[in-house]
Amino acid sequence: MSTKNYAAPGDYNLADLLCCAAAREVRDHEVVFAGTGLPMVAIMLAQQTHAPNLKLIFEAGTLDGRPPQLPTSVGDARCEVGASRASGLHDAFSIAQRGYVDLGFLGGAEVDQYGNVNTTAIGDYLSPELRLTGSGGNPDINSFASRTIFIMVHEKRRFTENVSYITSPGWRVKKWPQGDWVHRRELYGAAYRGGPTAVISTLGVFRFDEETGRIYLDTCHPGTSAAQIKEQCQFDLDVSRVSGETAPPTVEELHLIHDVLDPEQIFIPRVTK
Repeated sequence: MSTKNYAAPGDYNLADLLCCAAAREVRDHEVVFAGTGLPMVAIMLAQQTHAPNLKLIFEAGTLDGRPPQLPTSVGDARCEVGASRASGLHDAFSIAQRGYVDLGFLGGAEVDQYGNVNTTAIGDYLSPELRLTGSGGNPDINSFASRTIFIMVHEKRRFTENVSYITSPGWRVKKWPQGDWVHRRELYGAAYRGGPTAVISTLGVFRFDEETGRIYLDTCHPGTSAAQIKEQCQFDLDVSRVSGETAPPTVEELHLIHDVLDPEQIFIPRVTK
């Protein structure tokens, strides 16, 4: 970390940190499926820095776009600038279904220790305490992509022992009709490509054990500790593999986010002093 020009603590906010942490998960030459919001900024940041050759799919159907300005949504006409193809949802999800997507960025309301994610309802499905936005493309992208990364607000009620409803399957899911819990690889069979690889929350970065599928804490965001993060999980979080602190944004990354990608603060506000 000492060789990079990292920003001082007061020069960035949590949204900046999450955006940079997400961008660093992207590898060059990957095909990346993005939704509206912070993931869109993160992927464009990666494109501006270490992954200039990534191929970006916006969910509304734009393939390999190079918008000069940040689109306000995946349906914004600016997504089409420089694109190889601009069609619709069918083409976008057909590419994913054929196995061409390397990485998908998603969000969620609840996650359990095996990466099962809920965006459907809190409580009983037929009589819920709260009806959420629904699945959208969440289960499709999560099932078809080789890797999936979730960006989530971290609260104890969200990092739960069992999600109320499995919208997007994680590493251990029920196999019907028996209802036994099995590894994702067994359930998907020949269609298996991968699964959730990371959760970037407002407290830290989490990853999943390759064999057991269980989540573990990788890095703590500046100002938090492993003990504090563990306290904010309903399950027994594995903190034995903590590698350190989440790297803060660099000065260059902050410049790109606020002066190049999102100067109008559509998704990421500036730090005001």
